[in-house]
Amino acid sequence: MTELVIRPLTAGETPLFVSLPDPGIVGRAVLGDTYGMIADGGQYRPEWTWVALRDGIVVARAAWWAKPGDERPIALDWFDFTDAEAAVQLLRAAPFHAEYSLLLPPGWREKADVRAAAEARMSAAEAAGLRKLVERYRYTWTSDCPLPERTGRLEYRPEPDDNVIRSVVRRIQEGSLDAHDLHDIAEYGRDGAVEELLNILTWMPSPRDWWRVAYTPAGEMAGFHVPARNPSGPCIGFIGVLPEQRGHGYAYDLLVECTQDLVARGATRIAAATDQGNFPMAAHFATAGYPVSEERIDFVRPPDGS
Repeated sequence: MTELVIRPLTAGETPLFVSLPDPGIVGRAVLGDTYGMIADGGQYRPEWTWVALRDGIVVARAAWWAKPGDERPIALDWFDFTDAEAAVQLLRAAPFHAEYSLLLPPGWREKADVRAAAEARMSAAEAAGLRKLVERYRYTWTSDCPLPERTGRLEYRPEPDDNVIRSVVRRIQEGSLDAHDLHDIAEYGRDGAVEELLNILTWMPSPRDWWRVAYTPAGEMAGFHVPARNPSGPCIGFIGVLPEQRGHGYAYDLLVECTQDLVARGATRIAAATDQGNFPMAAHFATAGYPVSEERIDFVRPPDGS
């Protein structure tokens, strides 16, 4: 077999990356995304975009992404191949250890071609040392969906003190059903996990003063929600209920309030997500009229790198 060449791209090699035959039924193509380098108005750097070639033909490709100013990638966005062994070698060769999110259409297990494409990528990712963390639902509310009505059960106040927010998030993460919370706590400790979340929320281009802490009519703190915008548009940035307030369905109140806030600020499309195993939150999204637009499987590298 011809020797495999694995290397990063150089400027101007976008045509090489997109030359890989791919039906576009899983991965970033599910969102209608196309690959583009930063120099061409896209989101990807050539040095963080790798290909595996045989006889000059691309048989595997991967592209990692980071926020502007980051020194290392935080997400593996593109991972496609016609040669599974080459794909595994590519991931092993590239010096990056970011999370991989495999994007899939709803009900993907029921479609033979989509399931085969998904399972091939899952097998390659795991063979390269990643492990499956969680399966998630991605929702997209649009102005064609009913706007859920506020429940009136909670009061919402701005909280300018970041230390108060840190305390609230730390308490919310206690007993969390969110796999990323549990992963971050295991890897960074409780304080580190709080900072990981707040770093994401403060990176979002939406204003900090949109954040709201929720209280019961008796003045007891109940939860925290963040209506936000990411680079793609309005989104549910965060929803969390304090441990002592769980069991009352307040996450639904927070979701509705978050939705109402974003619509009042002009949103006609809102993205959101939750773990598939978080049955209460998934039920709240369904009740609030959020349809599932994609599914997602997240893979991470074990903390010990094994």
